[in-house]
Amino acid sequence: MARVLVVGGGIAGLWTAVRAADAGHEVELVTKTELADGNTRHAQGGIAAALFPDDSAERHFADTIEAGAGLGDPAAVRVLCDEGPARVRDLIRFGVAFDHGDSGLERGLEAAHSRARILHAGGDATGAAIEHALVATVRRRAVRIHEHTMLLDLLVSSDATATTRGARVTGARLLAASGPAFEVAADVVVLATGGAGQLFAHTTNPDVATGDGVAAAWRAGAEVADLEFVQFHPTALAAPGTPLISEAVRGEGAVLRDRDGRRFMSLVDPRAELASRDVVARAVWRRSLEQDGVPVVLDATALGRAFLDRRFPGLGEACRAAGYDWAAEPVPVTPAAHYAMGGVAVDLDGRTTLPGLLAVGETARTGVHGANRLASNSLLEAAVFADRAARAIGADTRADAAGPTAPTAGAGIRRVGEPVAGSGHPTSVVDRETLRALMWEHVGLERSAAGLAAASAVLDTWQAPEPRDRRSAEDRNLLDLARLTVAAAAARTQSVGAHFRADAATDAVRPAAAATQAAHAPHRRHGSPDPVHPIADAEEAA
Repeated sequence: MARVLVVGGGIAGLWTAVRAADAGHEVELVTKTELADGNTRHAQGGIAAALFPDDSAERHFADTIEAGAGLGDPAAVRVLCDEGPARVRDLIRFGVAFDHGDSGLERGLEAAHSRARILHAGGDATGAAIEHALVATVRRRAVRIHEHTMLLDLLVSSDATATTRGARVTGARLLAASGPAFEVAADVVVLATGGAGQLFAHTTNPDVATGDGVAAAWRAGAEVADLEFVQFHPTALAAPGTPLISEAVRGEGAVLRDRDGRRFMSLVDPRAELASRDVVARAVWRRSLEQDGVPVVLDATALGRAFLDRRFPGLGEACRAAGYDWAAEPVPVTPAAHYAMGGVAVDLDGRTTLPGLLAVGETARTGVHGANRLASNSLLEAAVFADRAARAIGADTRADAAGPTAPTAGAGIRRVGEPVAGSGHPTSVVDRETLRALMWEHVGLERSAAGLAAASAVLDTWQAPEPRDRRSAEDRNLLDLARLTVAAAAARTQSVGAHFRADAATDAVRPAAAATQAAHAPHRRHGSPDPVHPIADAEEAA
Protein backbone atom coordinates (compact mmCIF):
# COMPACT_ATOMS: atom_id res chain seq x y z
CA MET A 1 0.00 0.00 0.00
CA ALA A 2 1.13 3.56 -0.68
CA ARG A 3 1.46 6.75 1.33
CA VAL A 4 -0.79 9.15 -0.57
CA LEU A 5 -0.85 12.93 -0.16
CA VAL A 6 -3.91 14.60 -1.70
CA VAL A 7 -3.72 18.39 -2.05
CA GLY A 8 -7.13 20.01 -2.42
CA GLY A 9 -10.54 19.69 -0.78
CA GLY A 10 -13.00 19.98 -3.67
CA ILE A 11 -14.82 17.14 -5.40
CA ALA A 12 -11.67 15.84 -7.11
CA GLY A 13 -9.51 15.78 -3.99
CA LEU A 14 -12.21 14.40 -1.71
CA TRP A 15 -13.17 11.70 -4.20
CA THR A 16 -9.55 10.62 -4.60
CA ALA A 17 -9.03 10.53 -0.84
CA VAL A 18 -12.14 8.41 -0.27
CA ARG A 19 -11.29 5.89 -2.98
CA ALA A 20 -7.62 5.70 -1.99
CA ALA A 21 -8.51 5.13 1.67
CA ASP A 22 -11.03 2.45 0.69
CA ALA A 23 -8.25 0.72 -1.26
CA GLY A 24 -6.17 0.53 1.91
CA HIS A 25 -3.70 3.32 1.21
CA GLU A 26 -2.43 5.63 3.95
CA VAL A 27 -4.00 8.97 2.99
CA GLU A 28 -3.31 12.54 4.08
CA LEU A 29 -5.46 15.38 2.74
CA VAL A 30 -4.32 19.01 2.64
CA THR A 31 -6.65 21.94 2.05
CA LYS A 32 -5.79 25.64 1.98
CA THR A 33 -8.78 26.76 4.04
CA GLU A 34 -11.47 24.74 5.75
CA LEU A 35 -12.30 21.37 4.24
CA ALA A 36 -15.68 22.46 2.86
CA ASP A 37 -14.49 25.83 1.54
CA GLY A 38 -13.15 25.02 -1.93
CA ASN A 39 -14.44 25.98 -5.36
CA THR A 40 -16.77 22.97 -5.67
CA ARG A 41 -19.36 24.37 -3.28
CA HIS A 42 -19.84 27.39 -5.58
CA ALA A 43 -20.95 25.25 -8.53
CA GLN A 44 -24.56 26.06 -9.36
CA GLY A 45 -25.84 24.54 -12.57
CA GLY A 46 -25.38 20.85 -11.96
CA ILE A 47 -23.65 17.79 -13.34
CA ALA A 48 -24.14 16.47 -16.86
CA ALA A 49 -24.59 12.78 -17.62
CA ALA A 50 -26.48 10.69 -20.15
CA LEU A 51 -28.87 8.97 -17.76
CA PHE A 52 -32.23 9.16 -19.49
CA PRO A 53 -33.93 7.08 -22.22
CA ASP A 54 -33.92 9.93 -24.76
CA ASP A 55 -30.19 10.48 -24.33
CA SER A 56 -26.99 8.52 -24.87
CA ALA A 57 -23.27 8.64 -24.20
CA GLU A 58 -22.81 9.14 -27.95
CA ARG A 59 -24.88 12.34 -27.90
CA HIS A 60 -23.01 13.60 -24.86
CA PHE A 61 -19.73 12.77 -26.61
CA ALA A 62 -20.73 14.69 -29.74
CA ASP A 63 -21.86 17.73 -27.74
CA THR A 64 -18.61 17.79 -25.78
CA ILE A 65 -16.42 17.53 -28.89
CA GLU A 66 -18.42 20.26 -30.64
CA ALA A 67 -18.29 22.63 -27.66
CA GLY A 68 -14.52 22.08 -27.42
CA ALA A 69 -14.10 23.46 -30.96
CA GLY A 70 -12.73 20.16 -32.23
CA LEU A 71 -9.71 20.19 -29.90
CA GLY A 72 -10.99 17.74 -27.30
CA ASP A 73 -9.15 14.45 -26.93
CA PRO A 74 -11.69 11.87 -28.16
CA ALA A 75 -10.32 9.12 -25.92
CA ALA A 76 -10.72 11.31 -22.82
CA VAL A 77 -14.16 12.50 -23.87
CA ARG A 78 -15.22 8.88 -24.43
CA VAL A 79 -14.14 8.00 -20.88
CA LEU A 80 -16.01 11.00 -19.48
CA CYS A 81 -19.28 10.21 -21.23
CA ASP A 82 -19.18 6.43 -20.83
CA GLU A 83 -18.17 6.38 -17.16
CA GLY A 84 -20.09 9.48 -16.09
CA PRO A 85 -23.42 7.80 -15.31
CA ALA A 86 -21.76 5.34 -12.92
CA ARG A 87 -20.06 8.18 -11.08
CA VAL A 88 -23.37 10.02 -10.70
CA ARG A 89 -24.83 6.86 -9.17
CA ASP A 90 -21.85 6.87 -6.80
CA LEU A 91 -22.70 10.43 -5.77
CA ILE A 92 -26.20 9.30 -4.89
CA ARG A 93 -24.72 6.52 -2.78
CA PHE A 94 -22.45 9.05 -1.09
CA GLY A 95 -25.60 10.90 -0.06
CA VAL A 96 -26.15 13.61 -2.69
CA ALA A 97 -29.88 14.28 -2.88
CA PHE A 98 -30.49 15.38 -6.46
CA ASP A 99 -33.75 17.22 -7.07
CA HIS A 100 -36.80 15.14 -7.94
CA GLY A 101 -40.11 16.04 -9.55
CA ASP A 102 -43.34 14.12 -10.03
CA SER A 103 -41.76 11.88 -12.68
CA GLY A 104 -38.44 11.24 -10.97
CA LEU A 105 -35.10 13.00 -11.23
CA GLU A 106 -35.33 16.54 -12.51
CA ARG A 107 -33.01 17.54 -15.32
CA GLY A 108 -32.20 20.84 -16.93
CA LEU A 109 -30.94 22.07 -20.30
CA GLU A 110 -27.81 24.19 -20.66
CA ALA A 111 -25.99 25.80 -23.55
CA ALA A 112 -24.58 23.58 -26.31
CA HIS A 113 -26.28 20.44 -24.94
CA SER A 114 -28.56 18.68 -27.43
CA ARG A 115 -30.56 17.08 -24.61
CA ALA A 116 -31.69 18.07 -21.13
CA ARG A 117 -29.23 16.06 -19.04
CA ILE A 118 -28.16 18.35 -16.18
CA LEU A 119 -28.95 16.96 -12.73
CA HIS A 120 -29.11 19.52 -9.93
CA ALA A 121 -29.51 19.60 -6.16
CA GLY A 122 -31.05 22.26 -3.96
CA GLY A 123 -32.18 24.06 -7.10
CA ASP A 124 -28.95 25.92 -7.73
CA ALA A 125 -26.77 24.45 -4.97
CA THR A 126 -25.43 21.31 -6.65
CA GLY A 127 -21.81 21.96 -5.76
CA ALA A 128 -22.64 22.61 -2.12
CA ALA A 129 -24.66 19.38 -1.92
CA ILE A 130 -21.81 17.37 -3.43
CA GLU A 131 -19.20 19.01 -1.20
CA HIS A 132 -21.29 18.36 1.92
CA ALA A 133 -21.79 14.69 1.07
CA LEU A 134 -18.13 14.07 0.21
CA VAL A 135 -16.81 15.91 3.27
CA ALA A 136 -19.02 13.73 5.47
CA THR A 137 -17.84 10.65 3.59
CA VAL A 138 -14.12 11.45 3.88
CA ARG A 139 -14.48 12.17 7.60
CA ARG A 140 -15.74 8.62 8.05
CA ARG A 141 -12.52 7.29 6.52
CA ALA A 142 -9.10 6.94 8.12
CA VAL A 143 -7.83 10.07 6.38
CA ARG A 144 -5.53 12.50 8.15
CA ILE A 145 -6.73 16.02 7.32
CA HIS A 146 -4.64 19.22 7.38
CA GLU A 147 -6.84 22.31 7.12
CA HIS A 148 -5.52 25.86 6.60
CA THR A 149 -2.42 24.39 4.99
CA MET A 150 -1.21 25.19 1.50
CA LEU A 151 1.17 23.66 -0.99
CA LEU A 152 4.45 25.51 -1.47
CA ASP A 153 6.45 23.14 -3.67
CA LEU A 154 6.78 19.50 -4.59
CA LEU A 155 9.70 17.43 -3.36
CA VAL A 156 11.51 15.80 -6.27
CA SER A 157 14.23 13.18 -5.99
CA SER A 158 16.70 12.56 -8.82
CA ASP A 159 18.79 10.09 -6.83
CA ALA A 160 19.25 7.05 -8.99
CA THR A 161 19.26 4.87 -5.89
CA ALA A 162 15.78 6.12 -5.00
CA THR A 163 14.14 5.02 -8.24
CA THR A 164 15.27 3.34 -11.41
CA ARG A 165 13.16 5.82 -13.37
CA GLY A 166 15.20 8.84 -12.33
CA ALA A 167 13.43 11.93 -10.98
CA ARG A 168 10.15 11.37 -9.19
CA VAL A 169 7.95 13.24 -6.74
CA THR A 170 8.53 12.11 -3.17
CA GLY A 171 6.29 14.46 -1.21
CA ALA A 172 5.53 18.13 -0.75
CA ARG A 173 6.63 21.19 1.16
CA LEU A 174 3.64 22.71 2.94
CA LEU A 175 2.84 25.86 4.88
CA ALA A 176 0.29 25.98 7.70
CA ALA A 177 -1.47 29.16 8.80
CA SER A 178 0.93 29.38 11.72
CA GLY A 179 4.37 27.96 12.14
CA PRO A 180 7.25 27.30 9.73
CA ALA A 181 7.06 25.39 6.47
CA PHE A 182 7.27 21.62 6.80
CA GLU A 183 7.65 18.59 4.56
CA VAL A 184 5.46 15.53 4.13
CA ALA A 185 6.91 12.47 2.45
CA ALA A 186 4.65 10.45 0.14
CA ASP A 187 4.83 7.69 -2.42
CA VAL A 188 2.18 9.49 -4.48
CA VAL A 189 1.10 13.13 -4.50
CA VAL A 190 -2.27 13.96 -6.06
CA LEU A 191 -2.83 17.60 -7.02
CA ALA A 192 -6.46 18.75 -6.84
CA THR A 193 -6.04 22.45 -6.10
CA GLY A 194 -8.44 23.77 -8.74
CA GLY A 195 -7.97 26.56 -11.27
CA ALA A 196 -6.57 30.07 -11.32
CA GLY A 197 -9.51 32.44 -11.74
CA GLN A 198 -7.74 34.95 -9.49
CA LEU A 199 -5.39 35.70 -12.40
CA PHE A 200 -8.09 38.08 -13.65
CA ALA A 201 -9.59 41.24 -12.19
CA HIS A 202 -13.11 39.87 -12.71
CA THR A 203 -13.83 36.25 -11.85
CA THR A 204 -16.58 34.04 -10.50
CA ASN A 205 -13.98 32.04 -8.55
CA PRO A 206 -13.37 32.38 -4.80
CA ASP A 207 -10.07 33.79 -3.55
CA VAL A 208 -8.55 30.31 -3.10
CA ALA A 209 -8.35 29.82 -6.89
CA THR A 210 -4.72 30.83 -7.42
CA GLY A 211 -3.47 27.85 -9.44
CA ASP A 212 -1.19 26.52 -6.70
CA GLY A 213 -0.99 22.96 -8.00
CA VAL A 214 -0.35 23.88 -11.65
CA ALA A 215 2.40 26.33 -10.69
CA ALA A 216 4.08 23.89 -8.30
CA ALA A 217 3.93 21.07 -10.85
CA TRP A 218 5.49 23.29 -13.53
CA ARG A 219 8.29 24.40 -11.19
CA ALA A 220 8.98 20.73 -10.45
CA GLY A 221 9.30 19.95 -14.15
CA ALA A 222 5.90 18.47 -15.05
CA GLU A 223 4.42 19.23 -18.43
CA VAL A 224 1.57 21.74 -18.65
CA ALA A 225 -0.69 22.37 -21.63
CA ASP A 226 -3.51 24.54 -22.99
CA LEU A 227 -3.08 27.36 -20.45
CA GLU A 228 -4.32 29.84 -23.06
CA PHE A 229 -7.78 28.25 -22.91
CA VAL A 230 -9.49 30.20 -20.13
CA GLN A 231 -13.28 30.12 -20.08
CA PHE A 232 -15.10 33.37 -19.39
CA HIS A 233 -18.64 32.82 -18.17
CA PRO A 234 -21.06 35.12 -20.02
CA THR A 235 -23.37 35.93 -17.13
CA ALA A 236 -21.77 37.05 -13.92
CA LEU A 237 -23.83 39.63 -12.06
CA ALA A 238 -22.39 43.09 -12.78
CA ALA A 239 -21.96 43.86 -9.09
CA PRO A 240 -19.10 43.73 -6.57
CA GLY A 241 -17.66 40.21 -6.48
CA THR A 242 -19.23 39.29 -9.86
CA PRO A 243 -21.36 36.45 -8.46
CA LEU A 244 -22.19 33.80 -11.03
CA ILE A 245 -25.63 33.63 -12.63
CA SER A 246 -25.86 30.01 -13.73
CA GLU A 247 -26.25 29.05 -17.36
CA ALA A 248 -29.18 26.95 -16.20
CA VAL A 249 -31.22 30.15 -15.95
CA ARG A 250 -30.90 30.63 -19.72
CA GLY A 251 -31.62 26.93 -20.12
CA GLU A 252 -34.97 27.53 -18.42
CA GLY A 253 -35.81 30.39 -20.77
CA ALA A 254 -34.16 33.61 -19.54
CA VAL A 255 -32.90 35.87 -22.35
CA LEU A 256 -30.23 38.51 -22.87
CA ARG A 257 -31.22 42.06 -23.85
CA ASP A 258 -29.32 45.21 -24.76
CA ARG A 259 -29.94 48.61 -23.17
CA ASP A 260 -32.89 49.18 -25.53
CA GLY A 261 -34.53 45.95 -24.39
CA ARG A 262 -33.80 44.06 -27.61
CA ARG A 263 -32.65 40.45 -27.74
CA PHE A 264 -29.41 40.24 -29.72
CA MET A 265 -28.04 36.70 -29.43
CA SER A 266 -30.11 35.35 -32.33
CA LEU A 267 -28.23 37.78 -34.60
CA VAL A 268 -24.93 36.22 -33.45
CA ASP A 269 -25.71 32.49 -33.43
CA PRO A 270 -28.81 30.45 -34.36
CA ARG A 271 -28.70 28.86 -30.92
CA ALA A 272 -29.14 32.33 -29.41
CA GLU A 273 -28.73 32.32 -25.61
CA LEU A 274 -27.88 28.60 -25.69
CA ALA A 275 -24.84 28.90 -27.94
CA SER A 276 -21.54 27.71 -26.50
CA ARG A 277 -20.06 29.78 -23.71
CA ASP A 278 -17.27 31.31 -25.75
CA VAL A 279 -19.76 32.61 -28.32
CA VAL A 280 -22.18 34.05 -25.77
CA ALA A 281 -19.42 35.59 -23.63
CA ARG A 282 -17.88 37.45 -26.58
CA ALA A 283 -21.30 38.62 -27.77
CA VAL A 284 -22.14 39.99 -24.31
CA TRP A 285 -18.73 41.66 -24.09
CA ARG A 286 -18.99 43.29 -27.51
CA ARG A 287 -22.54 44.51 -27.04
CA SER A 288 -21.51 46.16 -23.77
CA LEU A 289 -18.63 47.90 -25.54
CA GLU A 290 -21.02 49.11 -28.24
CA GLN A 291 -23.16 50.54 -25.42
CA ASP A 292 -20.25 52.58 -24.05
CA GLY A 293 -19.67 50.07 -21.27
CA VAL A 294 -23.30 49.76 -20.14
CA PRO A 295 -23.87 46.09 -19.27
CA VAL A 296 -26.40 43.97 -21.10
CA VAL A 297 -29.15 42.49 -18.93
CA LEU A 298 -30.41 38.99 -18.24
CA ASP A 299 -34.19 38.94 -18.27
CA ALA A 300 -35.70 36.09 -16.26
CA THR A 301 -38.96 37.84 -15.39
CA ALA A 302 -41.04 35.65 -17.72
CA LEU A 303 -40.17 32.61 -15.59
CA GLY A 304 -42.20 33.98 -12.70
CA ARG A 305 -41.34 34.54 -9.06
CA ALA A 306 -42.62 31.17 -7.83
CA PHE A 307 -40.49 29.22 -10.29
CA LEU A 308 -37.39 31.34 -9.69
CA ASP A 309 -37.71 30.99 -5.92
CA ARG A 310 -38.03 27.21 -6.18
CA ARG A 311 -35.47 26.50 -8.90
CA PHE A 312 -32.86 29.18 -8.13
CA PRO A 313 -33.17 30.19 -4.47
CA GLY A 314 -29.48 31.00 -4.07
CA LEU A 315 -29.36 33.16 -7.18
CA GLY A 316 -32.39 35.10 -6.04
CA GLU A 317 -30.64 35.81 -2.75
CA ALA A 318 -27.47 36.92 -4.58
CA CYS A 319 -29.48 39.33 -6.69
CA ARG A 320 -31.26 40.75 -3.65
CA ALA A 321 -27.92 41.21 -1.88
CA ALA A 322 -26.79 43.31 -4.85
CA GLY A 323 -30.00 45.36 -4.77
CA TYR A 324 -31.96 43.65 -7.57
CA ASP A 325 -35.29 41.82 -7.67
CA TRP A 326 -34.73 39.58 -10.67
CA ALA A 327 -38.30 38.32 -10.65
CA ALA A 328 -39.49 41.89 -11.34
CA GLU A 329 -36.65 43.37 -13.41
CA PRO A 330 -33.78 42.29 -15.67
CA VAL A 331 -30.37 42.25 -13.97
CA PRO A 332 -27.07 43.54 -15.43
CA VAL A 333 -24.53 40.86 -16.35
CA THR A 334 -20.95 40.76 -17.57
CA PRO A 335 -18.44 38.08 -18.54
CA ALA A 336 -15.93 36.97 -15.90
CA ALA A 337 -13.08 34.44 -15.76
CA HIS A 338 -14.61 31.14 -14.75
CA TYR A 339 -12.69 27.96 -15.61
CA ALA A 340 -9.28 26.74 -16.78
CA MET A 341 -9.41 24.18 -19.58
CA GLY A 342 -5.63 23.77 -19.43
CA GLY A 343 -3.42 22.62 -16.59
CA VAL A 344 -1.03 19.82 -15.72
CA ALA A 345 -0.90 17.37 -18.61
CA VAL A 346 -2.15 13.92 -17.59
CA ASP A 347 -3.09 10.61 -19.13
CA LEU A 348 -6.47 8.91 -18.73
CA ASP A 349 -5.57 7.83 -15.19
CA GLY A 350 -4.35 11.20 -13.92
CA ARG A 351 -0.64 10.45 -14.28
CA THR A 352 1.57 13.43 -15.06
CA THR A 353 4.96 13.32 -16.77
CA LEU A 354 6.61 13.13 -13.32
CA PRO A 355 6.45 9.68 -11.70
CA GLY A 356 4.80 9.85 -8.31
CA LEU A 357 2.64 12.85 -9.28
CA LEU A 358 -1.01 12.72 -10.31
CA ALA A 359 -3.41 15.58 -11.03
CA VAL A 360 -7.21 15.62 -11.08
CA GLY A 361 -10.06 18.11 -11.43
CA GLU A 362 -9.49 21.61 -12.77
CA THR A 363 -5.77 21.32 -11.98
CA ALA A 364 -5.43 18.64 -14.68
CA ARG A 365 -5.49 18.99 -18.43
CA THR A 366 -7.25 15.75 -19.34
CA GLY A 367 -8.09 16.88 -22.86
CA VAL A 368 -11.82 16.55 -22.18
CA HIS A 369 -12.65 20.23 -22.67
CA GLY A 370 -10.62 21.10 -25.74
CA ALA A 371 -10.77 24.84 -26.32
CA ASN A 372 -14.07 25.44 -24.54
CA ARG A 373 -15.75 23.50 -21.71
CA LEU A 374 -19.27 22.21 -22.21
CA ALA A 375 -21.50 23.44 -19.37
CA SER A 376 -21.75 21.14 -16.32
CA ASN A 377 -18.98 18.81 -17.49
CA SER A 378 -16.58 20.05 -14.80
CA LEU A 379 -18.02 18.23 -11.79
CA LEU A 380 -18.39 15.12 -13.93
CA GLU A 381 -14.77 15.29 -15.12
CA ALA A 382 -13.56 15.63 -11.53
CA ALA A 383 -15.50 12.57 -10.39
CA VAL A 384 -14.67 10.36 -13.37
CA PHE A 385 -10.94 11.03 -13.47
CA ALA A 386 -10.46 11.15 -9.70
CA ASP A 387 -11.98 7.67 -9.56
CA ARG A 388 -9.54 6.48 -12.23
CA ALA A 389 -6.59 8.17 -10.52
CA ALA A 390 -7.33 6.44 -7.22
CA ARG A 391 -7.35 3.09 -9.00
CA ALA A 392 -4.10 3.97 -10.76
CA ILE A 393 -2.37 4.49 -7.40
CA GLY A 394 -2.73 0.81 -6.63
CA ALA A 395 -1.69 -0.24 -10.11
CA ASP A 396 1.41 1.95 -10.01
CA THR A 397 2.38 0.67 -6.57
CA ARG A 398 2.25 -2.90 -7.85
CA ALA A 399 4.21 -1.94 -10.96
CA ASP A 400 6.93 -0.29 -8.87
CA ALA A 401 7.25 -3.46 -6.81
CA ALA A 402 7.58 -5.56 -9.96
CA GLY A 403 10.13 -3.29 -11.62
CA PRO A 404 10.42 -0.06 -13.60
CA THR A 405 7.92 0.93 -16.28
CA ALA A 406 8.17 3.86 -18.65
CA PRO A 407 5.88 6.77 -17.84
CA THR A 408 3.36 7.39 -20.62
CA ALA A 409 1.59 10.57 -19.48
CA GLY A 410 1.72 13.58 -21.71
CA ALA A 411 3.12 11.95 -24.86
CA GLY A 412 2.74 14.47 -27.65
CA ILE A 413 2.13 17.38 -25.27
CA ARG A 414 4.61 20.24 -25.22
CA ARG A 415 4.96 23.47 -23.31
CA VAL A 416 3.87 25.82 -26.07
CA GLY A 417 5.48 29.23 -25.80
CA GLU A 418 7.16 28.60 -22.45
CA PRO A 419 8.87 31.77 -21.25
CA VAL A 420 12.60 31.77 -20.69
CA ALA A 421 13.45 32.09 -17.01
CA GLY A 422 15.39 35.26 -16.23
CA SER A 423 14.76 36.85 -19.65
CA GLY A 424 13.69 40.14 -18.08
CA HIS A 425 15.20 42.49 -15.52
CA PRO A 426 12.80 42.55 -12.57
CA THR A 427 12.63 45.89 -10.80
CA SER A 428 9.83 45.35 -8.28
CA VAL A 429 7.91 42.67 -6.43
CA VAL A 430 4.65 41.75 -8.15
CA ASP A 431 1.48 43.47 -6.95
CA ARG A 432 -1.48 41.13 -7.21
CA GLU A 433 -4.16 43.65 -8.12
CA THR A 434 -1.98 45.23 -10.79
CA LEU A 435 -1.27 41.79 -12.24
CA ARG A 436 -4.97 40.93 -12.31
CA ALA A 437 -5.82 44.19 -14.06
CA LEU A 438 -3.06 43.59 -16.61
CA MET A 439 -4.32 40.09 -17.37
CA TRP A 440 -7.91 41.28 -17.73
CA GLU A 441 -6.89 44.03 -20.14
CA HIS A 442 -4.57 42.07 -22.40
CA VAL A 443 -5.32 38.36 -21.85
CA GLY A 444 -9.09 38.49 -21.40
CA LEU A 445 -11.91 37.76 -23.83
CA GLU A 446 -10.10 39.27 -26.82
CA ARG A 447 -6.34 39.11 -27.33
CA SER A 448 -3.81 40.41 -29.83
CA ALA A 449 -0.10 40.15 -30.48
CA ALA A 450 0.44 43.74 -29.40
CA GLY A 451 -1.53 43.32 -26.16
CA LEU A 452 0.18 40.06 -25.29
CA ALA A 453 3.59 41.57 -25.95
CA ALA A 454 2.71 44.52 -23.72
CA ALA A 455 1.60 42.16 -20.95
CA SER A 456 4.77 40.09 -21.28
CA ALA A 457 6.96 43.18 -21.07
CA VAL A 458 5.31 44.29 -17.85
CA LEU A 459 5.43 40.80 -16.32
CA ASP A 460 9.17 40.74 -17.04
CA THR A 461 9.65 43.72 -14.73
CA TRP A 462 8.19 41.88 -11.73
CA GLN A 463 9.73 39.34 -9.42
CA ALA A 464 7.98 36.91 -7.14
CA PRO A 465 8.07 37.47 -3.38
CA GLU A 466 9.69 35.00 -1.05
CA PRO A 467 6.84 32.59 -0.12
CA ARG A 468 6.65 33.27 3.61
CA ASP A 469 2.86 33.12 4.06
CA ARG A 470 -0.25 32.26 2.09
CA ARG A 471 -0.49 35.63 0.33
CA SER A 472 3.11 35.73 -0.85
CA ALA A 473 3.03 32.05 -1.89
CA GLU A 474 -0.11 32.68 -3.96
CA ASP A 475 1.46 35.76 -5.57
CA ARG A 476 4.43 33.66 -6.68
CA ASN A 477 2.06 31.14 -8.24
CA LEU A 478 -0.01 33.82 -9.99
CA LEU A 479 3.10 35.42 -11.50
CA ASP A 480 4.37 32.07 -12.81
CA LEU A 481 0.99 31.25 -14.32
CA ALA A 482 0.51 34.72 -15.80
CA ARG A 483 3.80 34.42 -17.68
CA LEU A 484 2.97 30.92 -18.90
CA THR A 485 -0.55 31.90 -19.96
CA VAL A 486 0.65 34.96 -21.89
CA ALA A 487 3.32 32.92 -23.65
CA ALA A 488 0.83 30.20 -24.60
CA ALA A 489 -1.70 32.75 -25.86
CA ALA A 490 0.97 34.47 -27.95
CA ALA A 491 2.03 31.15 -29.49
CA ARG A 492 -1.49 30.28 -30.67
CA THR A 493 -2.07 32.88 -33.36
CA GLN A 494 -5.49 31.70 -34.56
CA SER A 495 -8.79 32.07 -32.74
CA VAL A 496 -10.31 28.87 -31.43
CA GLY A 497 -12.89 28.35 -28.71
CA ALA A 498 -12.29 30.50 -25.67
CA HIS A 499 -8.99 31.77 -27.11
CA PHE A 500 -9.99 34.68 -29.34
CA ARG A 501 -7.33 36.58 -31.24
CA ALA A 502 -8.70 39.92 -32.43
CA ASP A 503 -5.80 40.13 -34.88
CA ALA A 504 -6.45 36.70 -36.45
CA ALA A 505 -7.47 36.48 -40.08
CA THR A 506 -10.68 34.60 -39.31
CA ASP A 507 -13.21 34.96 -36.52
CA ALA A 508 -13.40 32.14 -33.97
CA VAL A 509 -11.91 29.45 -36.19
CA ARG A 510 -13.41 26.07 -35.31
CA PRO A 511 -11.27 23.40 -37.01
CA ALA A 512 -13.04 20.20 -37.98
CA ALA A 513 -12.66 17.56 -35.32
CA ALA A 514 -11.32 14.95 -37.72
CA ALA A 515 -8.53 17.25 -38.87
CA THR A 516 -7.39 18.29 -35.42
CA GLN A 517 -7.86 15.39 -33.04
CA ALA A 518 -4.82 13.47 -34.25
CA ALA A 519 -2.62 16.55 -34.01
CA HIS A 520 -3.69 17.62 -30.54
CA ALA A 521 -4.55 14.40 -28.69
CA PRO A 522 -1.68 12.81 -26.73
CA HIS A 523 -1.15 9.08 -26.72
CA ARG A 524 -3.20 7.62 -23.88
CA ARG A 525 -4.03 4.23 -22.44
CA HIS A 526 -7.74 3.56 -22.63
CA GLY A 527 -9.31 1.35 -19.96
CA SER A 528 -12.68 -0.35 -20.17
CA PRO A 529 -15.50 2.07 -19.33
CA ASP A 530 -18.35 1.34 -16.99
CA PRO A 531 -21.61 0.40 -18.75
CA VAL A 532 -24.16 3.15 -19.31
CA HIS A 533 -27.72 2.62 -18.19
CA PRO A 534 -30.34 4.58 -16.22
CA ILE A 535 -29.65 5.22 -12.54
CA ALA A 536 -29.95 2.06 -10.51
CA ASP A 537 -30.76 1.84 -6.85
CA ALA A 538 -29.04 4.27 -4.51
CA GLU A 539 -28.16 1.97 -1.67
CA GLU A 540 -25.81 3.41 0.91
CA ALA A 541 -22.20 2.59 0.05
CA ALA A 542 -20.50 5.42 1.86
